[in-house]
Amino acid sequence: MQKIIPPKLQKGDGVRIIAPARSLAMISQETRDIANHRLQEELGLKLTFGEHVEEKDDFISSSVASRIADLHAALADKTVKGILTVIGGFNSNQLLDAIDWNLIKSNPKIMCGFSDITAINNAFFAKTGLVSYSGPHYSTFGQKLHFDYTLDYFKKCVMSSDPFKVIPSKEWSDDEWYLNQDVRNPIPNEGYWVIHPGKAQGTILGANLCTLNLLQGTQYMPDLTNSVLFLEDDYESQPHHFDRDLQSLIHLPNFSRVKGLAIGRFQKRSNVTRKLLEQIINTKKALEAMPVIANVDFGHSDPKITFPVGGTVSLDVSPSSTKIIITEH
Repeated sequence: MQKIIPPKLQKGDGVRIIAPARSLAMISQETRDIANHRLQEELGLKLTFGEHVEEKDDFISSSVASRIADLHAALADKTVKGILTVIGGFNSNQLLDAIDWNLIKSNPKIMCGFSDITAINNAFFAKTGLVSYSGPHYSTFGQKLHFDYTLDYFKKCVMSSDPFKVIPSKEWSDDEWYLNQDVRNPIPNEGYWVIHPGKAQGTILGANLCTLNLLQGTQYMPDLTNSVLFLEDDYESQPHHFDRDLQSLIHLPNFSRVKGLAIGRFQKRSNVTRKLLEQIINTKKALEAMPVIANVDFGHSDPKITFPVGGTVSLDVSPSSTKIIITEH
């Protein structure tokens, strides 16, 4: 299948906000105002919202029909050049059987979100070859403080075609920032955790591990051949959960063709320490011959990079000098 890289966003482009998981109804007016200003005034994008984004059921989501209607409308609208998801959740995989894949192929455009959106990102690539983006949601743009790093990498990935190097952030936070936007307490970032040194180049797949695993055995799971997996999980994934979820992925028949592994930063409540993670990685023979790096700036803490699911990365991992370069996005 031929890879499809959508046109980059430019100032003046239309961006549609849709809710393939949880609803916009859960997002505060303050967060919306900050996100709208940042996307429209700072980036020069023209925002529109899906017809059904405010719908909310008992799962703080909406029907499959409503979510599919908004996705298809965004894809079909020629004035829309990019799509941002409102927030993550738990049910994006409900949409996969109803997606018009030919509509995606004939209207390739930027699609960005993370967490539960991992199901859509990887299915897009598996079914159509379209590269999409694991990065900030619309709601993420509503962070008042300490957003510069996240914004910088969003622009590098979806508003430019130049290769870019991923440099660790200077500080990070794992707080419920939306509760009090004026009180943030970032802590120093210790940088990459080098678990296995080595070099690799390949297609980026993955993102949220437990969501990616929902695609196993389905037509929506991408081929792992010549891939570099980017994996992360949230605080609900304790060390034993992450261990068995990773092992499940390793059991796939073509996992032997994976070239490398980059693991995102864990939330504090996950209780995954560097020591425990090294124990988990070092029990798995399938990982012995590949570079493995962790504490990379993506996942459920902030700040976060944007990276292309289906794009290409080059890893050069060593304790003294580590390089992660996104070469095709």
